[in-house]
Amino acid sequence: MTPETVGPLSRPVEVRNLPPQGTQIHVEATADECDALAKDFGLPGIKSLSCDFKLVDSAKGVHVTGVLKASITQICVVSLEPFDSVVEEEVEVDFAESAGMPPEPPTEMHEYEPPDEIINGEIDLGALTAEFLALGLDPYPRKPGVDFDYKDPADREDSPFAALGALKDK
Repeated sequence: MTPETVGPLSRPVEVRNLPPQGTQIHVEATADECDALAKDFGLPGIKSLSCDFKLVDSAKGVHVTGVLKASITQICVVSLEPFDSVVEEEVEVDFAESAGMPPEPPTEMHEYEPPDEIINGEIDLGALTAEFLALGLDPYPRKPGVDFDYKDPADREDSPFAALGALKDK
């Protein structure tokens, strides 16, 4: 596992010998990592990005929970103006060694979510942070207070349809 294979934010963590009570890990992106992620995600900027994780041994592998917090700049889909927003995303993921992963059961297609893979005894909390930031982004961000005011072209007095309507009345 190298940073080139997982993206600009990589924090590999050894998970073979977790303490029985689990462990807490804080991941915070550097300014360069934030800039690279912003470029990857097509954002004008990421001011800060961090995630507090708790890793606990489970029967099948490692259970990871946490809370991601990011301060980002997005472009409003209505006004096309940049604006700042905050992303907070809950993280909950199971990891297992590939040999310990159960086969997918023959149930409804979308009910089963297999665990993510533990590679060489490690999981990458940086890549997980970037993944959950991507999941937390609004695909159609709207600046607070900006509304889309749609006007039907047929309702405008100077539209071609208004001129046709005037001809119809004659």
